[in-house]
Amino acid sequence: MPKPLYLRSVVAVQLVECPRDAWQGLSTFIPTEIKVRYLTALLRVGFHTIDAGSFVSPKAVPQMQDTKAVLEAIPWADYPETGLLVIIVNQRGLETAAAHPAVRYIGYPLSVSETFQQQNARQSRAEGEAFVGELVRVCQEAEKVPVVYLSMGFGNPYGEPYSVQEVVELAGRLAVAGVPILSLADTVGVATPEEVYEITATVIQAIPSVRWGVHLHADPSTMRRKIEAAWEAGCRRFDSALGGYGGCPFAGVPLVSNIRTEVLLAFLKEKNALPPLNESALLEAQSLLPQAFV
Repeated sequence: MPKPLYLRSVVAVQLVECPRDAWQGLSTFIPTEIKVRYLTALLRVGFHTIDAGSFVSPKAVPQMQDTKAVLEAIPWADYPETGLLVIIVNQRGLETAAAHPAVRYIGYPLSVSETFQQQNARQSRAEGEAFVGELVRVCQEAEKVPVVYLSMGFGNPYGEPYSVQEVVELAGRLAVAGVPILSLADTVGVATPEEVYEITATVIQAIPSVRWGVHLHADPSTMRRKIEAAWEAGCRRFDSALGGYGGCPFAGVPLVSNIRTEVLLAFLKEKNALPPLNESALLEAQSLLPQAFV
């Protein structure tokens, strides 16, 4: 793949570990105490961010009904180098997240696909984009950081029209609205590695004022190639999940795994770009996977 003209080679890598995304589609409820133990181990690892839970309707996502209790039980204040992120989809969730002292980042999924925006957030794309203004306002008042995920950012499984230019224009409006971090989400793993490279490089070059990340899903045969494609495009912020657990349960299609953190870390080590991590804590977290993702 050719190198893009714009490449953030000097920007430190940000690792976003995503147990929330890995948990949300599980049918068996993971007990609160196990979530607390697992998240505490992850805090010790030294990730930049942990996607720890969501403040959404327990009817929509039963697995996340204990997010508040989990956040209150983990020793987040002892690990200031790691920020906790929670996902919200409406005003009530936003206000709850903004009021919680453990939360540093508030994530909101805004879909490029109208169909998925309705399925995931029960609102139109236009309503979702308008809500971003409120997200930024509340975050500024509460001293939190807004993060917007561009769901279906590489296309969709519904046959809806899609163009990279549309993604660029949407991202540009979000940047103007004050969103400092945008993450391209391959929500159901539809993108090829070539598309990951081309689309990621395009948005990074078009809108360099924000921090760009990728939230990719992939099967084992394309996982590393997608990571490499995003890296070569200039991305230095990666979402992943230990064990590759997860997938979006709201898209109406079979789940496609999160990028495995183990594969991502091996790739970054080869590139001499792996951030300092507590290896013993990482091993402890991996040892808990059979309990945390039954």
